[in-house]
Amino acid sequence: MPDNTSRRNKRLSITLTVTAAAAILVIAGTITASTLLCSITDRNSILYVPEGTDFGTLVDSLSSGGKITNPARFAKVARMMKVDEKVRPGRYELRTGMNAKEIAGMLRAGNQRPLRVTFNNIRTMPQLAGTLGRQLMADSAAFASLLSNDSVAAAYGFTRAEFIGMFIPDTYEFYWTVTPEKFVERMHSEYERFWNADRLARLQRTGLTTKEVSTLASIIDEETIRTGEMPVIAGVYINRLKRGMPLQADPTVKFATGDFSLRRILYKHLDIDSPYNTYKHAGLPPGPIRMPSIAAIDAVLDYKEHDYLYFCAKPDFSGYHVFARTLSEHTNNARAYSAALNKAGIR
Repeated sequence: MPDNTSRRNKRLSITLTVTAAAAILVIAGTITASTLLCSITDRNSILYVPEGTDFGTLVDSLSSGGKITNPARFAKVARMMKVDEKVRPGRYELRTGMNAKEIAGMLRAGNQRPLRVTFNNIRTMPQLAGTLGRQLMADSAAFASLLSNDSVAAAYGFTRAEFIGMFIPDTYEFYWTVTPEKFVERMHSEYERFWNADRLARLQRTGLTTKEVSTLASIIDEETIRTGEMPVIAGVYINRLKRGMPLQADPTVKFATGDFSLRRILYKHLDIDSPYNTYKHAGLPPGPIRMPSIAAIDAVLDYKEHDYLYFCAKPDFSGYHVFARTLSEHTNNARAYSAALNKAGIR
């Protein structure tokens, strides 16, 4: 009997031990599941992780910005998933209700959300670099260095003066971490996509190249904000080009001065010795005087056929223009506009 009792007690002890161990495992599993699956975000937010960010700084960014409600839980799970061994830079979207495992998995995989990058109304490459530097991880200096590089322009078939015409102003999706090199590569692809079969067919009637269209379009952008007038103005310039007449475009003279604040072109400005001075040099200038808009490019492709050779801003400052076939007509129009400038005190 004692032997049987001893054996029963031993079996009971083993059973209790196994049961206790199982209970501990269940509790541990419950705690782990809770740690992994409970939400630690109570709002939508965007997390920017710059290149070179360490794990401590990452946790601080999530904590100090109020992006997560339980930094300790995130840190524990992230270390379990080895996020601390390599922090991937990027722009990450945190959604309400995400748990530590989801956030850590997103960061470990580098699953960024792209952002919409917009640029328009750009005059110069430094201005474009500044615009991009404010929206993307690379700073404006890195973009400026690349955009002003003659060899980079040449690699895509442009001179430095023509290069700005390769960048079609619009809104594009990029990852925040895109490098300046990859950005330019993408813009070249967008440029080739922009010049599709339809636009290339319309190009034929102009007698211009795609680059020349961009240059002329940039002048038209400076001449008027009235898109309805753009094809008419384009027709004036194409008429002058076909006749071998100098364009005599005031915006090119302003560009040559380097003073974009000028509100009035005077005779002294017309003496500037520059290839962009279309009063002195026939034909188109060496390249665009700004980033041409899509509207102006299409206006050149769809230019109006007429016999106007001149145009002048209306003296009512409406932004519209009067067009003339003869120099005498134009002279009268120009006098009226000049008088209006004088009356308004615009010198």
